[in-house]
Amino acid sequence: MSDIAANLTSIRTRIAAACHRAGRDIGSVELIAVSKTFPAEMIREAADAGQRVFGESKLQEAEAKIDALPGCLHWHFIGGVQRNKVRKILPRFDVIHAIDSLRLASYTDEIARELGLFPKVFLQVNIGGEKSKGGFESGAVFDEIDALLALERLEVMGLMCIPPPGPDADASRPWFQALRDLRDELRHRTGVPLPALSMGMSDDFEVAIEEGATHVRVGSSIFGKRAYRVDGELG
Repeated sequence: MSDIAANLTSIRTRIAAACHRAGRDIGSVELIAVSKTFPAEMIREAADAGQRVFGESKLQEAEAKIDALPGCLHWHFIGGVQRNKVRKILPRFDVIHAIDSLRLASYTDEIARELGLFPKVFLQVNIGGEKSKGGFESGAVFDEIDALLALERLEVMGLMCIPPPGPDADASRPWFQALRDLRDELRHRTGVPLPALSMGMSDDFEVAIEEGATHVRVGSSIFGKRAYRVDGELG
């Protein structure tokens, strides 16, 4: 068994254990293998081990990989979304994880209409109020949720966050709880299910699952350490 296959087996075992602790079905959590900066050959190795969902954050890099790899794979765009890239992102990716403003959402909806697409998206929430990170402030989500849900082409799956850095995985727990509580309040207010929470990365995905994550973004624990940090890193 290759290192990547063994790492995937380990991650899946840990996901199953976290689901068991939380009293959840393992099928309620989707593992996104964050493959940004890693070559297509490593992604193919993960695919051979049964992984089907991958996360990329740079359009040009992702396009080359998508073209080189089997069409049965599913791709999530997990980086910051630039308006001038939306037209190319939408046909390539199944899900967008970082819609961070009503302006961007409205523009994405407009382009989706032109392309005949109905993209699935997460609303990125700056849950810790950090100046270095993008996303809706919690209050702004309440102010703009009706306008966001009125966009006819976007399927808002739920919320996404990157918690402030902490000394250990458990330090992320209050932030994950806060995102879940925010989602629950929005659900109560709007009557829209908003079933998904994209939260948790290599260092804290088990805590995220215990607090309700439906999508976890795991990269280095599968593929190894990256040679450099990616700005706006989501996994």
